[in-house]
Amino acid sequence: MREAAAGQLSLPVEEIDEANPTENTTPHRKDIHWWIRMCLYIVFVLAGEAVATLLGRQYYDKGGKSKWLATLVQLAAFPILIPFYFFSPAPLKNPTKTSNNIINTKPAPVTRVAAVYVTLGLLVAVECYLYSVGLQHLPVSTYSLICASPLAFNALFSYFLNSQKFTPFIVNSLVLLTLSSTLLVWSGNSSSSGSKVSRGKYIIGFLCTVGASAANGLVLSLTQLSFQKVIKKQTFTAVMDMIIYQSAVATVAILVGFLASGEWKGLKGEVKGYELGGVSYVMTLVWAGVSWQIFTIGTVGLIFEVSSLFSNAISAMGLPVAPVLAVIFFHEKMDGVKVVALILAIWGFVSYIYQHYLDDAQESEN
Repeated sequence: MREAAAGQLSLPVEEIDEANPTENTTPHRKDIHWWIRMCLYIVFVLAGEAVATLLGRQYYDKGGKSKWLATLVQLAAFPILIPFYFFSPAPLKNPTKTSNNIINTKPAPVTRVAAVYVTLGLLVAVECYLYSVGLQHLPVSTYSLICASPLAFNALFSYFLNSQKFTPFIVNSLVLLTLSSTLLVWSGNSSSSGSKVSRGKYIIGFLCTVGASAANGLVLSLTQLSFQKVIKKQTFTAVMDMIIYQSAVATVAILVGFLASGEWKGLKGEVKGYELGGVSYVMTLVWAGVSWQIFTIGTVGLIFEVSSLFSNAISAMGLPVAPVLAVIFFHEKMDGVKVVALILAIWGFVSYIYQHYLDDAQESEN
């Protein structure tokens, strides 16, 4: 479902002003409290994404049918993040050039910033809806592996929007992630609980998930471009503003779609027909929404405790988690094609992360 991060969750924000200690929250003294926070954030990232995906699959598996409601759940719990504004670091006293070559100057016009939030929010809404359609028609293991492709799309869009250079490691990552997703077209289409989906629905799910991944990659690139050209600062508050307002716009858009589609008329019957009962129906949706926000908290926490590179690396570690849990809880088959696709995806992730490690090391030297 929502890979923001991560749609917006795997934020393309680099280190926060290494030249100013009030903006760089990477601790030099790693005491026990720092390690406790790190462990919590890592657990939030790994568990939040896996649990949310599995609960989303369970919703469909046990009788849920509303794609719009499943989409709304991914974002509607964003008010949980609002208290994090109170943990915002102190603002810069003097304009400083950040590691992303962004100059912290006077604030951008409100209308331009609002246009950014609205545009990105609408894209996130489309992305989340496509992810919901994909999860409805695909086994969790297949869906999770396809969700590795946003990095490939992010690299492609960054080439045109953010002057991303295609190094051998980036090209290797693109090829491997593309091969990984392509292999899944030929994988078996058995869904959870041993049920079958038609070949047509399987292809629809596959295309929607790939489309959502492309939208996710575009959102990441546009977010980075927005920080560079419009917002022109990368503080804790600026990142939180991006997440909150983006989510608010996307939530409103999805709510409008939900009401316009008429799916809300069938919710009463859907609750009654849910295999696990009405209470479980509500709890499944509530905890799926909470899990996505827990994932967001972990992602943002890792960005500000260490770096976005480390946050992306931890997210990459979660790639095999959902397929393994799907085999355990939903008894999905992990055939040879999926195993090969998983290996290629992990290899592609490692290649992508290693290139960012080299870029960060070069920036540190400069």
